[in-house]
Amino acid sequence: MTKQIKLAAHFPGVNNTTVWSDPASGSQIDFASFEHLARTAERGKFDFLFLAEGLRLREHAGKILDSDVVGRPNTTTVLAALSAVTTHLGLAGTLSSTFNEPYEVARQVASIDHLSGGRAAWNVVTSPDAFTGQNFRRGGFLKREDRYARAEEFLATVRELWDSWAPGTLVGDKENGVFARDPGRFVHSGPQFDIAGEFTLPRTPQGQPIVIQAGDSDEGREFAAKTADVIFSRHGTLEDGQAFYHDVKRRLAAYGRDHGELLIMPAATFVLGDTDAEAEENAREIRLQQVRPATAIQFLEQVWSRDLSDYDVDGPLPEVDPDPDAEPLTWGRVRHEKDPLETARRWRAVAEEKKLSIRELVIEATARQQFVGTPSTVAATIDEYVQSDAADGFVLVPHLTPGGLDEFVEKVVPHLQERGVFRTEYAGPTLREQLF
Repeated sequence: MTKQIKLAAHFPGVNNTTVWSDPASGSQIDFASFEHLARTAERGKFDFLFLAEGLRLREHAGKILDSDVVGRPNTTTVLAALSAVTTHLGLAGTLSSTFNEPYEVARQVASIDHLSGGRAAWNVVTSPDAFTGQNFRRGGFLKREDRYARAEEFLATVRELWDSWAPGTLVGDKENGVFARDPGRFVHSGPQFDIAGEFTLPRTPQGQPIVIQAGDSDEGREFAAKTADVIFSRHGTLEDGQAFYHDVKRRLAAYGRDHGELLIMPAATFVLGDTDAEAEENAREIRLQQVRPATAIQFLEQVWSRDLSDYDVDGPLPEVDPDPDAEPLTWGRVRHEKDPLETARRWRAVAEEKKLSIRELVIEATARQQFVGTPSTVAATIDEYVQSDAADGFVLVPHLTPGGLDEFVEKVVPHLQERGVFRTEYAGPTLREQLF
């Protein structure tokens, strides 16, 4: 049976995707930018808008990393505001299970679900570094296994709170002065949380807002198979996508879940052109803009833990090895390699085989799944990935804010609709009805 494609729009910024230097690039923090992307996504009948969140500005060599966004409003505040200017688009936000508490997250997400009429989604993440933890009273660091143990109980506790109000228990009886009976009382006692009380918000329009999970490790895949509605992943080829898809889907049966109860939506970028060749050239120019010389050197320094500022970004990789005993130069939302010497060895082999400079190697190493071509080519390729079980849909990350999605909605969505694999109207008022 032909699958219907799911699409989401990622508001970029907490990464090096955005091309800051482009004249069409706008504000990353003004509400008008968020509103523009949300209205565009809704015009294109997208399932939801997705917001990542950085809990601390990253630093490199003691200074704020120049690809970070300073002054970005809180995720839940932005989503609440967007609920007033959209009617069908899902509103998904990232909230950490490491540094928050279940009661506050349950209230935040439930509030958005009420305000939006049932369109809230929560991207559950764990936060891995002590640098970020310094911003919180708990501080410090949780080991991987402890982070996932906390995350699993955190999510279960939030769902208990959402379910603490049974359907129909909120009533308005002015004559007898009764406005609620049997409010949301809860008791949870577990290894991570021991809480009891009354949940202040009645059952939301969705009952259970959509849960997204973004882990790609074995623990993350298992967590998603057990608990999530959507998994946000990153895989660069059809074959890698299919392998991930089948690995995660096979895990569902162990938890009594059907194949269709978890949607797999990798992140992807897109570049269009009047011809496929023009699109390829456009994509090459965009990648060069995304990975500026300073960005390439900073990325390499994350692995080498050395000052590499004297190296020519258009020259070969450094002959000197990384210093595995040195303190990292970059702190925050970055991935520190477990074995920098092995990473350097692997990168040198790739660079030698493909004759890549430092900048070209970084471009390849940081590449997302990318759809490049004419609108019809991109539509056909997306459809191929979904029908071939490499994904159920994609979270699109435009390279421009806020107008980067406009061209996709105007030119690619009609091709998907003509192929009969993407909606022409929304199915119902809630996000759960759109997705399932």
